[in-house]
Amino acid sequence: MLEKIFKLKTNHTSIKTEIAAGITTFMAMAYILAVNPNILGDTGMEPSAVFVATALATFVACIVMSFLSNLPIAISAGMGLNAFFAYTIVASMGFSWKWALAAVFIEGVLFIILTLTKIREQIFDCIPLSLKYALAVGIGIYIAFIGLLSSNIIVPSSTTVLTMFSWDKFHFNTYGISVFLAIVGVLLTGLLHAKKVKGAILIGIIIIWLLGIICQLTGIYTPGFIIDNKFFPIDYVPAATETVTKMWPTLIPDFSVGIFGGVVENFQSLGSTFGQCFVGLNEVIQTNSWLPFLICFLALLFVDIFDTVGTVSAVAANAGMLDKKGNLPAIKGALLSDAIGTTFGAICGTSALSAYIESSTGVAQGGRTGLTTFVVGILFLLSLLLSPLFLAIPSFAIGPALIVVGFLMIATVVKVDLKNPINGIPAFLMIIGIPLTYSISDGIGWGLISYVVLHLATGKGIGTKKKEAVHPALFIIAILFVLHFALLK
Repeated sequence: MLEKIFKLKTNHTSIKTEIAAGITTFMAMAYILAVNPNILGDTGMEPSAVFVATALATFVACIVMSFLSNLPIAISAGMGLNAFFAYTIVASMGFSWKWALAAVFIEGVLFIILTLTKIREQIFDCIPLSLKYALAVGIGIYIAFIGLLSSNIIVPSSTTVLTMFSWDKFHFNTYGISVFLAIVGVLLTGLLHAKKVKGAILIGIIIIWLLGIICQLTGIYTPGFIIDNKFFPIDYVPAATETVTKMWPTLIPDFSVGIFGGVVENFQSLGSTFGQCFVGLNEVIQTNSWLPFLICFLALLFVDIFDTVGTVSAVAANAGMLDKKGNLPAIKGALLSDAIGTTFGAICGTSALSAYIESSTGVAQGGRTGLTTFVVGILFLLSLLLSPLFLAIPSFAIGPALIVVGFLMIATVVKVDLKNPINGIPAFLMIIGIPLTYSISDGIGWGLISYVVLHLATGKGIGTKKKEAVHPALFIIAILFVLHFALLK
């Protein structure tokens, strides 16, 4: 049955490979279950409710993705989109989290309409092939950069912005041992991949996690807090005037509240956020705040469209799923899955959803069909029952996987047209723009704007018939990016 649904033989894969890929992708993106409640909790939302909403919305979006598009690309609450929700709409603009949920809900509904009318599909298709391959390279560097930062192999510097970790300047039982294990993880995962061991990335994550647990049990790794560059044990309660700058959690799953990790209490808390987006819509009406509401949901829409298009394009290019024209036949289903997930997530009580670049870890593991995404969705649903297990995976175990995946993704650089400057320079700007701006959509903006400017300046014109002419839709998108950078940045 699975063969018939997901066309495993046609895609040169197997059930075993797809399951391993799904587990790998899940472990690489499970951090959102801890991060999203923390970020949205700053708005006054109940963290446990956000946890449940995030898991449920991810489950629904991934299941829809698996059946509508048969792609190994997972969807969950978007990083950056959740920060815009919490720190721009609520903290800076002063609106309630219910008002913000209403903006996410309307964004999701508009997403669905745009997808059904093929507008989003046309956006994907009009991006030049060279830039699609450049996207994969830029995102590969970006995801490796995230892995280096999350593992603390690269750390902030007051003089050079960033620098390499130095063992003589940091607490060994927290920073030091974590960085050491992360470096071991990179070398171990790289070795397993070189030996063509199936499940290399997943095996690497598990081994480093287990080594971390051993280090904690023997006292080499010590859970706790960093406050003002001083270490405090995990049972220390920070004073109101103290700010925790770094958290070093226990690596051992805590099932003290029972094998199901307080699932009943978590589901009960969901009542505090479920359906509150409709209350937020009423707030918009009552306060007559239509203009800021319009700005907010359009900003969410703009960023989410290009985050998803960029991620889907990069992962598909890396997996060899693009056709000769650089298009993805299943793109409509992928975009619709994102739209449905965002709408459902707003109703449950979480910020906008987006395709996850961590899906590349599953693709690198051999995932090629929607069965990979189906497994991810099921694991997010199971996380509601066994959340302590999944949330105990440390960043220094995930970081090495992201670094190795980054290496795998830059392979498409050989397909980027670097010989022709009007194609090569925009590709280069996109490649460096994504990691340096720490934003997929901003990096895409750099590439598309420069592509349009250079092509028009060299007389290529606007149209669809000439080979190097700028597609009319691409010209409009470039103008929208200029407005986005000028007005919203």
